[in-house]
Amino acid sequence: MSVAPKTPERRKPGAVFRVLAAVVVPLYGWFAKIEIRDAHKLPADGAFVMAPNHHSEIDPLTVAVATWKIGRLPRFLAKESLFRVPVLGAALRGTGMVPVARGNQGSQALRQAKVLVENRSGVIVYPEGTLTRDPGLWPMRGKAGAVRIALAGGIPVIPVAHWGEQQYMPRYGKLKLWPPRRPVTFVVGDPVDLSDLADRAQSRAALEEGTERVMAAITALLEELRGEKAPEQRWDPAQHGQAETGRM
Repeated sequence: MSVAPKTPERRKPGAVFRVLAAVVVPLYGWFAKIEIRDAHKLPADGAFVMAPNHHSEIDPLTVAVATWKIGRLPRFLAKESLFRVPVLGAALRGTGMVPVARGNQGSQALRQAKVLVENRSGVIVYPEGTLTRDPGLWPMRGKAGAVRIALAGGIPVIPVAHWGEQQYMPRYGKLKLWPPRRPVTFVVGDPVDLSDLADRAQSRAALEEGTERVMAAITALLEELRGEKAPEQRWDPAQHGQAETGRM
């Protein structure tokens, strides 16, 4: 496992992060033995947008634990209303989660990007927006959230892929406690080049093009992990009469 050197962000995590890590990392270790590949490709310092695939309800824990082990603090987007819930709101603020509110997506992305750049921190955004509906668990059509934030702040998008969680938490299935420590692989990809889209960051065409580049990069990483090719046609929930709900 290649691991990036400790960063100023990692050396001074807040108390909430330290408590969560002390509980979650060893607990999740019961279910998964995570192998991390190409950890050096995640920036050791500065802002980033991490874009992972999403095929199991439990895989946010894989992403969070792997990100922590690499040396960066795992932060996700969270609905703004959750920040007003007692206890939960304090935990979200204490771990620096990034609020998502209803409203103009362009201006919201600009605010989110500004916070990331100022704090030299990262955010994890699932570009599919929800669990993949693809029958083979391949990445489906993406949403523009990750690219919108990245273009708003000139922040790199880092594609990642992971595979193995379906062994103990199948999509829409029940958590399996035995056997423990199933192998899960987490691989970090090269930043997705969006430089040619920067001058038209708010256009729908640019956001769609950037999102497809991100989804293609994630899919290529997952093909590497699975040792097989993804379907040529990406699954599109809109064309299969399935609602898209969940994360941005």
